[in-house]
Amino acid sequence: MEEIYRVRKIESISEIRVRVPGSKSITNRALLLAALSNKRCTLRGVLFSDDSRGFLDCLMKLGFHVEIREPEQEVTIQGEGGKIPNRSGEIDVRSAGTAARFLTVMLAFAGGDYELTASPQMCRRPMQPLLELLINSGAEIIYRGEEGHFPFHMNSNGLHMEEVSIDTGISSQFASALMMSGIILKKGLKVRLSGDRMEGAYIKLTFNMMKQFGIPIRCEGDCYVVPPMENFGLTEYLIEPDVSGACYFYAMAPLLKTNVIVKDVHMNCLQGDIKFLEVLKNMGCDLKEEPEGVMVDGGNLEVYPGTTLSMKDFSDQTMTMAALAPFAASPTLIKNIGHIRMQESDRLKAILTELKRMGISCDEVPEEDGLIIYPGEIRETEVETYEDHRMAMAFTLIGLKAGGINIKNPECCQKTFENYFRLIDDLTAENGKGC
Repeated sequence: MEEIYRVRKIESISEIRVRVPGSKSITNRALLLAALSNKRCTLRGVLFSDDSRGFLDCLMKLGFHVEIREPEQEVTIQGEGGKIPNRSGEIDVRSAGTAARFLTVMLAFAGGDYELTASPQMCRRPMQPLLELLINSGAEIIYRGEEGHFPFHMNSNGLHMEEVSIDTGISSQFASALMMSGIILKKGLKVRLSGDRMEGAYIKLTFNMMKQFGIPIRCEGDCYVVPPMENFGLTEYLIEPDVSGACYFYAMAPLLKTNVIVKDVHMNCLQGDIKFLEVLKNMGCDLKEEPEGVMVDGGNLEVYPGTTLSMKDFSDQTMTMAALAPFAASPTLIKNIGHIRMQESDRLKAILTELKRMGISCDEVPEEDGLIIYPGEIRETEVETYEDHRMAMAFTLIGLKAGGINIKNPECCQKTFENYFRLIDDLTAENGKGC
């Protein structure tokens, strides 16, 4: 792929039918839970991307027996009952926040001597609250760079704790990591949550997946009670399509005034980003469950309104909403998204910077922990993506509607959605008549 992807404007398209890869969030949780179990588990519908391949590579370097069948989107893992086959070694989590947080806790709880490295992007992302908790519980950590960040050396004899407290404000992945690996500890673990995402969608996803794998985790107010488990697991697990990736196509319904179905995506899925479809409904789209998948129809819309909404629980769609906002009939206010500053990029700053370069008026709204975007005319722009897959995918939507948009470093989408731009090429083929 070229270093710049030139987005072709779609003048009209009557319908869109696509299939997206498996969910990254579910894939990487399933990989961890299967490895922690004592069953031989085959995962189906696996997402193969840089993040998930990084996670798989780490598991294999730790000695887990892993069988990979990419063409069939399958992985089989022999669980080791909470034990790590190789008690020492070096792993590289690449740019995967899930692998970074989940595997760090697993290794600390199980014990061993490990060198943990990451990509420059992941080395900038926050780890300190989690690492301080592990240090205070007996792990020895020697930083190889900036304190509180990757890379580092970790030595642990296996931690002995019964209750921990963690702030979800920086990353809910900290809580998910503690919850899943809590089964390793002899007395289990009580994970007490604080912060503004105690009931966040990704924590609920972790809770529900642990239940699916046979772990009787309980929620007691602000505390998740994880029992010790010597015997749990599944022999098969089906991974849902990635709703985060599906939302880029669903957003085309109001944007291009068309009808969209993403195959096998249904409203009862586990993923929090399904809430974005309700946002589209509130903007005037028709929403209907079909056997093939959820249908979002924006074909009858003349215009759609701007909106005011909190995206705290589905913040990965902030950039998607920001791509719709310039074409709305009124301003769009997105609230409670301050935490996106510390993700793959400073997403809040990136959105504001790139929209302003397109000629769109927008501002940060500190009192709402968010931003406001005003309707406007798009001018020709090369979009800087900041090595952030979601910036690349979401801002492509603007080019489909307005034209004149080029996406720099499109290969950053390898992180979660390798064939995204191939699907966009299909949609824009034959002057936008279909895929």
